[in-house]
Amino acid sequence: MKIAPLLLLAGLLTPTLAAEWPEFRGPTADGLVQTEGLPTEWAEGKNIAWKTALPGLGWSTPAIADGIAWLTSASLDGTTQTVHAIDIKTGDIVWEQLLVTTDNPEPLANNMNTYATPSPVVADGRVYVHFGSYGTFCLDAKSRAILWQRRDLTNSHWRGPGSSPALWKDKLILTFDGADQQYLVALDTATGRTVWRRDRSTAYGDEDPKTGRPANSGDMRKGYSTPVFVPIDGVTHLVSNSAKACWAYDPDTGEELWHVNYPTHSPSSRPVFSQELGLIFINTGLGKAEIWAIRADAKARGDIGGTHVAWKLLKRTPKRSSPVLVGHLLFMANDGIAACADARTGELLWQERAGGEYSASLLSDGKHVWFFDEVGLCTVVKATATYEKVAENSLDAGCLASPAVADGALFVRTRTHLYRIGQ
Repeated sequence: MKIAPLLLLAGLLTPTLAAEWPEFRGPTADGLVQTEGLPTEWAEGKNIAWKTALPGLGWSTPAIADGIAWLTSASLDGTTQTVHAIDIKTGDIVWEQLLVTTDNPEPLANNMNTYATPSPVVADGRVYVHFGSYGTFCLDAKSRAILWQRRDLTNSHWRGPGSSPALWKDKLILTFDGADQQYLVALDTATGRTVWRRDRSTAYGDEDPKTGRPANSGDMRKGYSTPVFVPIDGVTHLVSNSAKACWAYDPDTGEELWHVNYPTHSPSSRPVFSQELGLIFINTGLGKAEIWAIRADAKARGDIGGTHVAWKLLKRTPKRSSPVLVGHLLFMANDGIAACADARTGELLWQERAGGEYSASLLSDGKHVWFFDEVGLCTVVKATATYEKVAENSLDAGCLASPAVADGALFVRTRTHLYRIGQ
């Protein structure tokens, strides 16, 4: 393993990176790829180009650009948080840097999350690394220098951070849906300064009548979702799923535009948008969660739950993983079941036993759909309205991180290793 020293001063400006997988869920932020010939069959020792052991623990997806996969990890107790750069040809860890040390990290209140779950973003020669309230860093992708950092954006994650950063023009959008505070903030990508901050104005309805404070210590206000940008009729809305409501904001100013209320909490799926259908698909979270299809409307304002919800689907909706949309077919996974629904109507077309529990978001090349479960099984099916299994593939450990695609290969992070699948 080659370790390069951290440069203390910023280097010269670097050219724009050819980012193949720039952020969580890829170049279109929805798990769709145009790469042909992706592998559908593999096993330990079969069709594996390399397998690299990863230090620490983390569920972040690799962000891949210029031949480097960037990912994060943390110690099990959360006292250290680190960024790694891995050569995608060889699997060598060519550089890593400890970014955060914390004497008393907030204990995780479950065993499903880590202190390094948000995924990095790469763009324009920079790498943005986010650990929730523990810190956000902008690195020069060539020199590895820290260009700026923010350690003052706080909230109580309690169950750990989960929302990944998202880029909009010259702004880095961060989501803080904690137990004590719930807000979005936009940072200037050049300097890290705050451009706007918007606190959630959700009516949670969980206040203790005697104290006026949130019941359950604010647990029902938690969220882990990453926003998407929805262009409709020349206007772009930042659509952000959160506890008890989905919100749309103006990404330039943070102004609230519209919202849809629901009774559930702790959403983690990233919304999916279909330009063709004019629908936004959201997962309402935990506690009888549903998939809702919301009609995209550039002029929509206020509470649109009674006017713009096209359909709702309860059966087989995912708890944590994000669905993938192929044409008018919406694929999803939950409780060991792979399922497909008609995105136009919400009709469930098929459901089949496919593996264990699912946290990793789905991936599709338009012909196949990859379902990676938490115990090491990946089921590959055809992206069709009838169920047709192509292959079942096993690795030694399962996936809570979502897969990435670059250089004609799959990059899969398990609980212990990063794999390059495909020669």
